[in-house]
Amino acid sequence: MNRNPLETIMGALVLLVAAVFLVFAYTTADLRQVKGYPLSASFTKVGGLTVGGEVRLAGIQIGSVTGQRLDPKTFEAVVDMSLLDSVRLPTDTRAVITSDGLLGGSYVKLIPGTDEAKLEPGDALRYTQDYQSLEDLVGEIIFLATQPAGASGGPN
Repeated sequence: MNRNPLETIMGALVLLVAAVFLVFAYTTADLRQVKGYPLSASFTKVGGLTVGGEVRLAGIQIGSVTGQRLDPKTFEAVVDMSLLDSVRLPTDTRAVITSDGLLGGSYVKLIPGTDEAKLEPGDALRYTQDYQSLEDLVGEIIFLATQPAGASGGPN
């Protein structure tokens, strides 16, 4: 078979551009897990949270989800996280699983408390708020809208 040299050069060029794109995407995506100290939190439902997901404080990634497991006694989902060593949070910090927009994934949002004592490596966050899906919110709105007047227990 005779190959046209132009086809070979164009094929090599396409492969080179693809390799450059992959290197660029990998270096800018910041896909690595945050190394730091471990924390955990328990939730009744975690939605679409995945291992490798972000842990954010004030919108800035300060950690990542390192694992998920089911507590056999309480049947709650336990989320293991790793936080940057430079970020020491108060013991009354609250963890909320929230969504990153309609099409975005879930992440753990940390809301720092005011306690003087700080969380230590391996501690569990005591204050958590479960993931609330869009379907749950729509269901609540429909339920409230279909209630007869005065059925909510409020003033008539």
